[in-house]
Amino acid sequence: MIVISAASGALGRLVVDNLRARTEVVAVVRDLGRAPEGVPARHGDYDDPASLRAAFDGASRLLLISSPELDPSRKTRQHLAAVAAAEAVGVGAIAFTSFLGAGTVATGMTEAYHATEQAILDSGLPYTMLRHPFYSDAFVPRISGGELTGSTGGRGLNTAFRSDLAEAAANVLVGEGHLGRAYDFTGPLWSHPEVAAALGVTYREVPDTGPGPMSWINGLVRAGALEQQTPDLERVLGRPAETVVSRLLGRRTP
Repeated sequence: MIVISAASGALGRLVVDNLRARTEVVAVVRDLGRAPEGVPARHGDYDDPASLRAAFDGASRLLLISSPELDPSRKTRQHLAAVAAAEAVGVGAIAFTSFLGAGTVATGMTEAYHATEQAILDSGLPYTMLRHPFYSDAFVPRISGGELTGSTGGRGLNTAFRSDLAEAAANVLVGEGHLGRAYDFTGPLWSHPEVAAALGVTYREVPDTGPGPMSWINGLVRAGALEQQTPDLERVLGRPAETVVSRLLGRRTP
């Protein structure tokens, strides 16, 4: 039995969809009213350790999907509670959706993920780390007035679509040879000027004046921090990952 935590979220639902015809899968959700249809569901709340122990009991493999919590300290507490619950009930193996860089860096975006990876290693449970990049779903450029604008300095992004990351997670959960490994998943490198050229529109760099996290992320892109590339995602998928250009061309109307 494979158990998927946070299964009512966007990634969790995609993983369940990938697994439902391949193996016995149980969805763990905070609100049973939002559970994916067609599979058994259990209540499990990252803020309620007892509920997690009951939800994870009997799992041959557990996919621990990271909490959407933004506060690093609370996110860490939630993850550590989930790892402790998995250890307490003796799950067969745990796969964790971590973040790129979490294996070596414990600051900023990676703080909670790094702490969780260490807790999993300390637990002694068989494991697989699935280190994700940013999701392409949130970065697909929008074209307005026949042009594409951006504040990335033309640098590359290694984002990947949730659908590919979900399929990769499902392959790990039902496949062999993944235990004891850490995968650094990156999507095909792309840039805003390349997308504009592929779509036959003009690209224009604009000042990055927007507040909030996107401005911070744009700064990372301009510094080249999102240009890391590995073959891990393609290898686990057994095929090339979807590109941003192909997604845009697929949606484009004549």
